[in-house]
Amino acid sequence: MKKVIGLTGLYCAGKNHVALLLEQRGFAVLDVDKLGYRAIETEKGHILARFGEDILGEDGLIDRKRLGARVFGRPGELAALEDIIHPWANEATLAWIKSQGEKPCIINAALLHRSSAFDILDAVIVVEAPFLVRLLRARKRDRLSWSALIKRFRSQRKFNTQYFERKTDIYRVENSGYFGFRVRSLRNKLENRINEIFSLLGIT
Repeated sequence: MKKVIGLTGLYCAGKNHVALLLEQRGFAVLDVDKLGYRAIETEKGHILARFGEDILGEDGLIDRKRLGARVFGRPGELAALEDIIHPWANEATLAWIKSQGEKPCIINAALLHRSSAFDILDAVIVVEAPFLVRLLRARKRDRLSWSALIKRFRSQRKFNTQYFERKTDIYRVENSGYFGFRVRSLRNKLENRINEIFSLLGIT
C-alpha cells in the first residue's frame, strides 16, 4: 500500500538535511515550505491588497523577509496571510501526492500539522537536535540577532504537542552534527536510523 510520511522538526533541527538524504536514495520528497514560496507569488495580488506594496523588493517580487517581519509575532496578521496562501499550497500538495502513483511520498514541512496531507499521513518523522546546535546553526544561516533568534525559538514552544498527541506513529531522528564536526560518523548514524524507521514501515 502507498505510504505518505511526514517530515518535520523545530527551527534549524536539520529536517532539510534528512530530506536531502531521502531524495538521494530515490524517494519522492515534496518541500512544502518551497511550495509556500510559490504560493506567495501565485497569490501576489491578494497579498499586496492585504499587506501593502511596501513589502515588494526592487525586483518587483514580494520580499519574504519584509513579509515575514510584518506577520511575525502578530497572530492576526499571520492568520490573514495563511488564509491566502494555504488553500493554494494544500491543493498543490494533494495533487502532487496523487501524481506519485503508488510510490512512497515524503512531505517535508515546518508546519506539517497545517498541511492538507496531515490527516492522511501513515507516520511522522520528527528531526531533533540539541538547543545549542540549533541556535548556532540558526545564527550562521540566518544572521539574525540573538534576541530575534530566541523569539523564534520561543514561538515553537508548543511544537511537540501538535504531533505527539496524535495516534499516528511518531519516529524521532537526531541530527546533532554542527557543520564539519564528526560529519561522517553522524551521517552513518542518521542513515542507520532512517533504515530502521523505513524497515518498520515496510518501505524499501
